[in-house]
Amino acid sequence: MHAELHVNMASELKKCLASGFRSLHQVKQCHCRLLRLGLHHDTFLVNTLLRSSLNLRATQYATVVFAQTPHPNIFLYNTLIRGLVSNEDFHDAVSLYASMRQRSTFAPDNFTFPFVLKACARLKNTHLGLTLHSLVIKIGFESDVFVNTGLVCFYSKNGFLSHARQVFDEIPDKNVVSWTAIICGYVEFGYCEEAVGLFRGLLEMGLRPDNFTLVRVLYACSKVGDLASGRWIDGYMRESELCGNLFVATSLVDMYTKCGSMEEARRVFDGMVERDVVCWSALIQGYAANGMPKEALEVFFEMQRENVKPDCYAMVGFLSACARLGALELGNWARDLVDSDEFLCNPVLGTALIDFYAKCGSVAQAVEVFKRMRRKDCVVFNAVISGLAMCGHVGAAFGVFSQMGKVGMQPDGNTFVGLLCGCTHAGLVDDGRRYFSRMSCVFAVTPTIEHYGCMVDLLARAGLLVEARDLIKSMPMKANAIVWGALLGGCRLHKDTQLAEHVLKQLIELEPWNSGHYVLLSNIYSASRRWDEAEKIRSSLSQKGMQKLPGCSWVEVDGVVHEFRVGDTSHPLTLQIYEKLESLFKDLREAGYNPTTTEFVLFDVEEEEKEYFLGCHSEKLAVAFALISTSAKDVIRVVKNLRVCGDCHEAMKLVSKLTKREIIIRDNNRFHHFSEGSFSCGDYW
Repeated sequence: MHAELHVNMASELKKCLASGFRSLHQVKQCHCRLLRLGLHHDTFLVNTLLRSSLNLRATQYATVVFAQTPHPNIFLYNTLIRGLVSNEDFHDAVSLYASMRQRSTFAPDNFTFPFVLKACARLKNTHLGLTLHSLVIKIGFESDVFVNTGLVCFYSKNGFLSHARQVFDEIPDKNVVSWTAIICGYVEFGYCEEAVGLFRGLLEMGLRPDNFTLVRVLYACSKVGDLASGRWIDGYMRESELCGNLFVATSLVDMYTKCGSMEEARRVFDGMVERDVVCWSALIQGYAANGMPKEALEVFFEMQRENVKPDCYAMVGFLSACARLGALELGNWARDLVDSDEFLCNPVLGTALIDFYAKCGSVAQAVEVFKRMRRKDCVVFNAVISGLAMCGHVGAAFGVFSQMGKVGMQPDGNTFVGLLCGCTHAGLVDDGRRYFSRMSCVFAVTPTIEHYGCMVDLLARAGLLVEARDLIKSMPMKANAIVWGALLGGCRLHKDTQLAEHVLKQLIELEPWNSGHYVLLSNIYSASRRWDEAEKIRSSLSQKGMQKLPGCSWVEVDGVVHEFRVGDTSHPLTLQIYEKLESLFKDLREAGYNPTTTEFVLFDVEEEEKEYFLGCHSEKLAVAFALISTSAKDVIRVVKNLRVCGDCHEAMKLVSKLTKREIIIRDNNRFHHFSEGSFSCGDYW
């Protein structure tokens, strides 16, 4: 009778173990019954108990259960090692493996090696990993696909890609996991083109990639901007009906945004059956990063209507779009959607907020956020340094840099980009030279093309055009369009048409699609009475069907961003705007202002064509609208996509003086701050 009861209780216990547990308390109750019935010798039951504990992330309790087992076999060791690794308890997993090798007579099998190798990879334990590889060969698992995949992951994670590739190539029957392991290794260390090539090899073998493989190879395409390969993978996914997974679809959206193809990103997004906040964030950030801030705001509002709570990255994208448009009110509204502690404790959010305030010309608020932040990393310091420099507060930017040193924060390349930009805006040539020299000599930061571009800009704007040109010649890398454009900026300021001609030829070679370069070169030829060459350039422009980027300005009124283009008549208040402009120009002429194209036409015509008289430039329309739509105490903040021409700059000084209004205009190069007749610039004129 007693024996029969024992058998029945044991049977019930097995059923209980098979059905699983929802809490650790249930596991412990079952464990007690197991001990009372003397079934702790039954390795099958103990193994089931271990798995249940590990699934509940109770690694400590699982270790206790294992320790109470008199003679654990290889299956129990494998279960606990696997569970510890799955719960990222890598040190304990390695220790358990070492204990197994010391105390037991049996060898590890093809289930042991992959998980111990994973622990070695995560711990960067190269010595043990190499020892395991030797043991794999010694025991005879060198052809096992699971063990070799573990070796590929181990070598890849530790940066030994040649070893990983050698192991991979020797696997006789590669599966999807093997291919994914080597693809991930190449992606992790920046060999993205090779990773895409391996993905092609996977398909040629007739294998069907899993979701993780697709996510990684799409990431590889986004890293190098390989739109062609991304489109090919997208096509393959649609043909193979692999687009249904949320993570894969989100990766596809992200790839298209990173490659600058927002139409295709939106197509994929609109076709998604399920969307989470990560997908919304990817699209918002994509629009913001690709110069489409109004679309970014629209998607954010659409997300709100869908009752999706924004995450950190959605907020970063929204604030970036607001910064691009100078939409201070909208950004402040968005700030209230998130707990203030999140901004102060999260460096990513805090950096976005500092950058937003700085680009809206609200330096005091940017500095206030910086001061209140509880966690300040190098990126946060860089944001406030760049913001101060951009707004013309160069001395304060230098002060923050000194503060970095006092708190033991090591500057990086972006720190010096901010400092050098500050020197450029203030015309501090000697300080710029000093920082450029110290970055490599004192801080061991190797100058990149961005730093050389800043130095060329600094020298060129100071009139040191020959020195700037010589610096370009001495650069260890080939100058790009930004560097040559910086030298052109100096030629523009100092009216050096001869050097400008040489620079523009370089720019046309680098950017044959940019119509502005052709127009400027044609103007220089015309000014030099080289009519045939000027006409040749103009004809070439027409034949290629190139269109100039139109001047566009944005101004925010009552939380709504209004857009204006040169000669715009689309605004509902067009009549009142032009009446205000006419009234302003009457007052300006009485104050001595004389609008003229002759002084600025040579170097400014690419920004807003002569066919519209200067009074209709987009920034003037935006300011006129703000004057009739806001109160006298409101600051007028305008953002322009191109450089503000010299005539508009001179006109705005007088407008500010006559209307007693503070006007801040940010163009694609600097801030122009006008306040009742006085003005400051993030640049000198």
